[in-house]
Amino acid sequence: MTSELRGRARQALGRDRVRANIRRAMDGLIDKRRAAFPDDEELERLRDQGMAIRDHALANLPSLLEQLERNCAADGIEVHWARDADEAKGIILGIIRRHGGEAVIKGKSMVSEEIGLNRCLEEAGVEPIETDLGELIIQLAEEHPSHIVAPAVHKDRREIAELFGQHYPEEPYSEEIEHLTALARRIMRERFKGTKIGLSGVNFAVAETGTLCLVENEGNGRLSTTAPDVHIAVTGIEKVIARLEHLAPLLTLLTRSATGQPITTYVNMISGPRKPDELDGPREVHLVLLDNGRSRIHGDPELRATLRCIRCGACMNHCPVYVRIGGHGYGTVYPGPIGSILEPQLQGLARQGELAQASTLCGACAAVCPVRIPIPQLLNRLRQEQARAEPKARRPGAWIEGIIWRGWAWIHASPARYRGVAGLLARTAWLAKRSLGPWTRTRTAPPIAKRSLHEIARDEGLSHE
Repeated sequence: MTSELRGRARQALGRDRVRANIRRAMDGLIDKRRAAFPDDEELERLRDQGMAIRDHALANLPSLLEQLERNCAADGIEVHWARDADEAKGIILGIIRRHGGEAVIKGKSMVSEEIGLNRCLEEAGVEPIETDLGELIIQLAEEHPSHIVAPAVHKDRREIAELFGQHYPEEPYSEEIEHLTALARRIMRERFKGTKIGLSGVNFAVAETGTLCLVENEGNGRLSTTAPDVHIAVTGIEKVIARLEHLAPLLTLLTRSATGQPITTYVNMISGPRKPDELDGPREVHLVLLDNGRSRIHGDPELRATLRCIRCGACMNHCPVYVRIGGHGYGTVYPGPIGSILEPQLQGLARQGELAQASTLCGACAAVCPVRIPIPQLLNRLRQEQARAEPKARRPGAWIEGIIWRGWAWIHASPARYRGVAGLLARTAWLAKRSLGPWTRTRTAPPIAKRSLHEIARDEGLSHE
């Protein structure tokens, strides 16, 4: 870790209340996921199917995106292409200004977080109104989401009640969840009525039919996409899938992996603006397809697996690093294991390469990923790239490290040398250091055995020598 990442992690480790909140929430999500997949064979079959669907989409990404654009346009959806965050913000702001919008009612969207949309809107005099309960809490607290599924997972009900009390002092104070959600619903209903531009993310975009699929539990997404006159959907180009029939297995994997639900409360299938004979729905629908480095990732046969991600958050829920430092410890929009491989690729190793070190490589993330992203393998790939790119002169002790590894290779290349060195170490164990740098800051130095495994096997009659 660099000093910056280590500093954030150290601060996070000092927040006992936040750590307890995250630990409790992650334990609950792990239990729910386990209960949602009682049949191991079915789970593995679904994971294979999900991986195949996502790999098929990525293998045919250019043609599927063109097909998506044609079918969306045929249904009345206007498609916009954004090369980077600035271009995406310019497109969105242009649509808002064209309609004289002073506020935007927002459903949950990680891509809007990625491009820094809220700050852009505020600087342009447009009020962003978060309607997802977790996103609303984060907005009131002037923080960033700490989880891609549950943005306010690091806060408990008392903190949320105090936050609502500060911003809505006219309302009676209560720490009851039912009261807090009812208050948020009442406040949001009034905003839905008076705002004519809505914005949402997209979970999957179906090329075959030009359908935008959005899943959520609170109904705010449905209101953000149907109540306003104008609906702006923004998503990364990797979210496209080939056929409508591919949605079912992906939704099964997404909802069970994310929250342990068989299906979310609302599954929205958006196929265009309001038709002349329809009484509700937006009069305009715009789809903003964001690249922002995804094409570069797609061009690498190994790193392309990163783009399989369906944003379920399961890797975070099971990650020992995330559970201890939370999302804010990473300092990026996408935290956890998926963020540790995605952010260095989106922003470059020079800016975020340190995140590839924020992992124990235990493999828990890969074991639960519903589309089998080999996260530890990709972390090692990024670590290697960073090590090669970083000048050795700037790495303290790099020359010593090189000598150690060359010596290790020389010793292990010969059975005789290996046994000779092992025997010498066993006889001089009392000289071994008790401090091994960063490794022993939180661990006891491993003792050197007095007898080697070969010697024990020989004495027990198990050796074939």
